[in-house]
Amino acid sequence: MRKIRPKPHLFWYLKDDIELDLSEPSVLDMYVQQTVTHGNTEDIKTLFKEVGYNQFKEAFLRLRFFLPCEVRKFWEDFFGITESDTRRSTKGIW
Repeated sequence: MRKIRPKPHLFWYLKDDIELDLSEPSVLDMYVQQTVTHGNTEDIKTLFKEVGYNQFKEAFLRLRFFLPCEVRKFWEDFFGITESDTRRSTKGIW
């Protein structure tokens, strides 16, 4: 992946001239989390163009429990993640 300049309306807390290196998993996760939580339709389209379906899904699976419930549920439905998948993936965490 390449470095991108984040959109100011989503990343108001970052310096104006900063670039995000989406090849770093933690940076990718932050970018996905902020975009799906605060972005609009165009922001989501841009997200898919920049990171692709598979990278997006991998990031979502890492961070989904940190998302607002409605956002998490929407993307779980989109990816076809069922309640039993959720129980299996969290078994043994707590």
